[in-house]
Amino acid sequence: MNCREQCGACCTAPSISSAIPGMPGGKPAGVRCVQLGEDESCKIFGHPDRPAVCASLQPSEVMCGESRAHAIRWLGWMEKLTAP
Repeated sequence: MNCREQCGACCTAPSISSAIPGMPGGKPAGVRCVQLGEDESCKIFGHPDRPAVCASLQPSEVMCGESRAHAIRWLGWMEKLTAP
């Protein structure tokens, strides 16, 4: 499965604890990553500075569903389940 165009849910919903270019402390859940472009695509996709957690998150039917709203809800749910 490929990423849905103009979604960006995985760059907004989850927290990222590792450094991101422009966000050295990572980002909290629900905050848009500074590397998410206006077209909702990652500006550092494939770049070595992209956090490993970002590269490990792959689109799937269960996560992405039929809409960005579904993906935001699902990722938010996963965030709550995995929070310390």
